[in-house]
Amino acid sequence: MNIFDSHTHINSKEFANDLPDVVWRARALDVNMMLVLAYDQESADKLMELLEEFPEVYGAIGCHPENAQLYDHDYELAMKQYLSHPKMVAVGEIGLDYHCDTPKKAQFEALNRQIELAQTLHLPISIHNRDSIEDCYEILKKTDAAKNGGIMHSFNGNAAWAEKFLDLGFMLSYSGVCTFGNASEVREAIKRTPLDRMLVETDAPYLTPMPFRGRMNEPLMTRYTLEFIAKELRISAEDLAEKTYENTKRVLRING
Repeated sequence: MNIFDSHTHINSKEFANDLPDVVWRARALDVNMMLVLAYDQESADKLMELLEEFPEVYGAIGCHPENAQLYDHDYELAMKQYLSHPKMVAVGEIGLDYHCDTPKKAQFEALNRQIELAQTLHLPISIHNRDSIEDCYEILKKTDAAKNGGIMHSFNGNAAWAEKFLDLGFMLSYSGVCTFGNASEVREAIKRTPLDRMLVETDAPYLTPMPFRGRMNEPLMTRYTLEFIAKELRISAEDLAEKTYENTKRVLRING
C-alpha cells in the first residue's frame, strides 16, 4: 500500500530533533510520499534540505494568512526563487483565516496576489480556510483559482460546501479532523466527495487524529486517518490509498 500525505510541516521546529526518524516511521506505515509546505524563510530553507535528502518529499511555499501583512515584492521574489526548484510543485498554503487578528484587507490582497503568482507559474495551490469559508469561496470562484489545480487543505465544511468547492475544480483533502467526535458534518462531506477528488493529510504537527489526540501529529498518522475514512465509506483501505495516492500525484503533476 502507498499513502500520500498531501499536507505536512516536518520542516517546522517541532521536528528539528526528530529527523530523519519521522520519515522512517512514516515509511514503516506505508506513507511513502508527502507534500511539505513552507511558510517563512527558515521553514523554506529547511524544506530545501529535505527535498535533497528524501526522495519522497515534495514541496510548496506560500504566505500563510496569519502573515499576510508581510507579503510584499521581496517576499514574492523569494517565493519565486524557491519555486524554481524542480521538486517544488505548488503554491501554499495560502488562504484566509478569521481566527487570527490579521486584517482582512491584508489577507485578501496576499491571497489574490499569490493566486496570480501560481497562475503565472502554472502551479496548483493549497488553500487554508478557517472561519472564512464564504469569503474564501467567493475569491476562489472570482479568480478561477483552481485552473492549474487546487487543494482545499484540511477541508472542514459541510456537504453543501464540499459540492461548491468541487464545482470550482478543487480536490478536497481530509485530515484528522474527520475523526473528531464533533465533526459529523465533515464526515458527511466525505461521503459526498468523489473518490477521484479526495486526498488525505496530517497537517503535522497539528490535528492529530483520534485516538491519538494529545500527542504530536506526524506523517505516519496519515495511515490512521485513511483507515478511518475507508471505514466511513465502506471500502478497503488499500483501494482508498491507491485512489488518494494517484489523485495527489495528479493534482501536483508528479510523474513516476
